[in-house]
Amino acid sequence: MKVKNPKFVISAVSEKQYPESDLLEVAFAGRSNVGKSSLLNSLVGRKNLAYKGNTQGKTRQINFYNIDDEIHFVDLPGYGYAAVSKGEKNLWAKVVEGYLNVRPQLYLVIMLVDIRHKPSKDDIQMYTWIKKCGVNHIIAVTKSDKIGKTQVPAQIKMIRETLEAGPEVDIIPVSSLNKKGVDKLWEAIDSYIVEDDEETEGDKE
Repeated sequence: MKVKNPKFVISAVSEKQYPESDLLEVAFAGRSNVGKSSLLNSLVGRKNLAYKGNTQGKTRQINFYNIDDEIHFVDLPGYGYAAVSKGEKNLWAKVVEGYLNVRPQLYLVIMLVDIRHKPSKDDIQMYTWIKKCGVNHIIAVTKSDKIGKTQVPAQIKMIRETLEAGPEVDIIPVSSLNKKGVDKLWEAIDSYIVEDDEETEGDKE
């Protein structure tokens, strides 16, 4: 997909602040240092549409971006930052889990995991929530330029096993630095849009 006019919409911390819209939503979830902002910018072809917070791990804001009036990208707050208090973690969980459970426009979650490392306990918890809410999802393994090509299959296998992701779940290696995998991720996103449209048409018949 060639993005022409992506726009920031709003930062929300509660359901009442979510934008009123019928656009389908693609949510991005991952650790605070996994490269979410960089991947979002790579997908829309912009350098600074999404930006990294000044205080890493402290935000509870969900950022909404309008992608050419066709879909919304939703940047969920990052997790796993060691300096965050237990209370802050609980507030983060309330914001994120609340969004996953109440937002009817949500049709796809992209879970980001650093390809170099075994998924953390926080990653496993996040993925458990995603599976529990029953939404379509893709796993994007970031920073694939940081390891050799021959290492990629083994790392993907390890990540799939650790998260207990089924064989039907796409795991796509991506790099915001050299843009490898970005087109493939877009193809996967588009395929879910088509599936959703077909299901909607089927419901009308």
